[in-house]
Amino acid sequence: MQRRHFLKTAGLGAAAAGLSLPARADAPDIKWRMASSFPKSLDTIYGGGETLSKRVAELTDGRFEIRVFAGGEIVPPFGVLDAVQQNTVECGHTASYYYFGKNKALAMETTWPFGLNSRQMTAWVYHGGGMELLREMFAEYGILHFPGGSTGAQMGGWFRKEIKSLDDMKGLKIRIPGFGAEIFSRLGAVPQSLPGGEIYPALERGAIDAAEWTVPYDDEKLGFYKVAKYYYYPGWWEPGTHLVFYVNQEQWASLPPAYKSAFEVAAKEAHLDMLAAYDAKNPPALQRLMANGAELRRFPDDVLLKAYETAQQVYAEESEKNPTFKKLYDSMVAFQRSSDVWWGVAESSMSNFRQAVRRMR
Repeated sequence: MQRRHFLKTAGLGAAAAGLSLPARADAPDIKWRMASSFPKSLDTIYGGGETLSKRVAELTDGRFEIRVFAGGEIVPPFGVLDAVQQNTVECGHTASYYYFGKNKALAMETTWPFGLNSRQMTAWVYHGGGMELLREMFAEYGILHFPGGSTGAQMGGWFRKEIKSLDDMKGLKIRIPGFGAEIFSRLGAVPQSLPGGEIYPALERGAIDAAEWTVPYDDEKLGFYKVAKYYYYPGWWEPGTHLVFYVNQEQWASLPPAYKSAFEVAAKEAHLDMLAAYDAKNPPALQRLMANGAELRRFPDDVLLKAYETAQQVYAEESEKNPTFKKLYDSMVAFQRSSDVWWGVAESSMSNFRQAVRRMR
C-alpha cells in the first residue's frame, strides 16, 4: 500500500516539476517553418534557430516540429519580418534592425549606438519593463517576439585602409545597418546594406571599403581578414546585439498551452546558449585572426566623440517625431543610467583591474 502511494505521488511530483513525460494521446501534431536571416555557415548565430527547434521537439515528444530554413532558402535574408507578418511562414529568426526602414524603433529591439550591453539588454527586457513595450510595438505587425540570442559586444569591423582621424570617414563606403548607418552617414561615410553572404565579395572587388559583421568567431569564418586587414574596435554602434524570434500572432493563438510553454522555454535556452557560445569562441578566434595577419586598431578619439555626439542628436530628432521610438528610448536610457552605476562599481572595475595587473607582469 505504501509503495503504491509512493509511486502515485512520485508521478505527480515529476509532472509538477516539469519533467519530460509522454505526450497525451490527443496532443496535435504541428509542423512550422522558421525562416532565418542567416546562412548555415555561421553555425552559432544560425544555430539559435536550430537550438529552439530541437528543444521544442524534445519537450513535446516530437509532436511540435519546427523546421529551420537558412536565409534565402524560402525567404530573402531581409524578408523575415514580412514573411511572418503575412503568415508565409509561422515563425522567423532575425535581427530587428534589418527593418530599420519600416520604423526606426524596430532597431531598438536589436541594439543602438552607445546603448545597453548584452546583459543590460536582457535585464531590461525581462525585468525592466522592456518585454511589454516591445510586444506593444510588434503587435502592430501581427507578431509576437521572443529574445533569440545575443552576440555580445561586437567589433568595429574590417577596413581596407587605416582610419587615423575623422577626416578618413569622408566618402568611406561601409556595410552597416540600423542607426549605425545613419550616424556613419552624418560623419561623411556612405553606408551600404548587405546580407552576410554578400559582404566578402563586395570587399574583395572594392565595391565597399569597410564592413562590420559581428564578432571574431563569425568574422573569421567569412574570411574578411584576407581582403581587409585592419580590424577596428570598439563596435560602438552594437554594444550588445540581440537576435529575435518572430511568431505570427494567429499561429501562436492556435497553439495548445503546453506547446506555447515549450516554445518560450526553448527560446530562453537558445538566447542564453548563443551568448555563452560566443563568449567561449571569440577569444581563440581573435588570436587566430591576429596570427593570420589581422591588425587590431582602436577607433581614434575624435571619431568616437563625434559619433557619440551625433548619436545623441539622432535620438533627439527621432524622439520628436516617433512616439514609439521615444517610449522605448526613454525607458532604455533610464535603465542604462541606473545599471551603469552598478556596472562601473562591480563588473567594469574588476575587469579593468585584472587587465591592468596582467599588463604589468
